[in-house]
Amino acid sequence: MALLEVACFSPEGAILAYDAGADRIELCYDRNSGGTTPPHTWLAALRPRIGIPIYVMIRPRPGNFIYTDAEFEQMRADLGALKGRVDGFVLGVLNAQSKVDVQRTAELVKLASPLPCTFHKAFDETPDLVAALEDVVETGCSSVLSSGGSSSALAGVDTLSQLVRMSQQRITVIPGGSLRASNVATIRARTQATLYHSSGIPKGAEEPSVNEIHKMKALLNDNTALTAGRSDSPSPSASRSSDDESPAAHMINSAVSVGPGQSTIASNVETVLTTLQGPPVGQGICD
Repeated sequence: MALLEVACFSPEGAILAYDAGADRIELCYDRNSGGTTPPHTWLAALRPRIGIPIYVMIRPRPGNFIYTDAEFEQMRADLGALKGRVDGFVLGVLNAQSKVDVQRTAELVKLASPLPCTFHKAFDETPDLVAALEDVVETGCSSVLSSGGSSSALAGVDTLSQLVRMSQQRITVIPGGSLRASNVATIRARTQATLYHSSGIPKGAEEPSVNEIHKMKALLNDNTALTAGRSDSPSPSASRSSDDESPAAHMINSAVSVGPGQSTIASNVETVLTTLQGPPVGQGICD
């Protein structure tokens, strides 16, 4: 069985996700910017109502992840103020070269201790994900959220698989990025990860879908998918949730040829996967 973390952008969404069966909540504010630090007052309403871990985003503003001294001090202050009311934090700092700022991130991790920290998808903004994984391990973070440097977890599934293998139980790699019921079984089979991340929000909606979370949980509880889906490939005929129409999915599906009773991946799929560009800086880090 694998676990599901749901990104929530309001107290109402967090309660809905909990009732739907989420295993963990990532609490953020401002979905359109990819998530920022939520109002501290939200925790007062949520703690009595939610019986699963709540990880809170520590991000002082939208945009890139290179912070001024004042912004970094705000991150420290928010973390300190929330420490007694949450179960973990989601954070990340990059340096001027867009590499993991090991010193600053480690300082936040130390301040959060003994609570665990997830390094968020700022990770995917780094120029070398292999080197970045080692840097994140050095910071003391217990997990890292990633779409494999691509526009979605499905598009970056090969890189995610490599990162999971590299982690060697030193850190938990969490696949995320447009992860939905339509693709979670394939991503799980390919990566063998133990924790997955999704907003579970259908296109045009503002809150997570109970039905979507139920479907994802059922698939993650089904261990037969670990082998059944390993060689599966996205197919144009495969069912999709209404918000799973990303350019990445379209490009991958276009590279699949389907014949009677079989589907074979065209030779250019690997090229598609490795050349996809990610979303604008700072966007989609909670999706």
